[in-house]
Parts: sequence; structure tokens; C-alpha cells
Amino acid sequence: MTQSQPTVTPKLQEPKFGFNDYAERLNGRAAMIGFVATLLIEYFTGQGLLEWLGLY
Repeated sequence: MTQSQPTVTPKLQEPKFGFNDYAERLNGRAAMIGFVATLLIEYFTGQGLLEWLGLY
């Protein structure tokens, strides 16, 4: 008796943590949002980020 082999490979879901494509993409997007937010703060307040936070 021979067994037939499956014809479809199951698609496993990647974990949402660790070093994977999802985490790298999310980290990149968060960095871009933070950079743009910093530029907007500096533009609208006329101060650098450290001055605005009171650290300089």
C-alpha cells in the first residue's frame, strides 16, 4: 500500500517578535515616524529637540 504525498504546503505564520521581516519593517516605520515628528517639533517651536525637552 503506497501513501500519496500532500500537494499543498501549509503556510505557517511568522512570529511577531525576534529578528524577522515583520519586526524589521515595523522598526523602520517607527523610526521614520519619530524622525518626522522631531523635524516637526523643531520647525514649529524654533528650538532643537534637546532644548525643547529642557536638556540643553
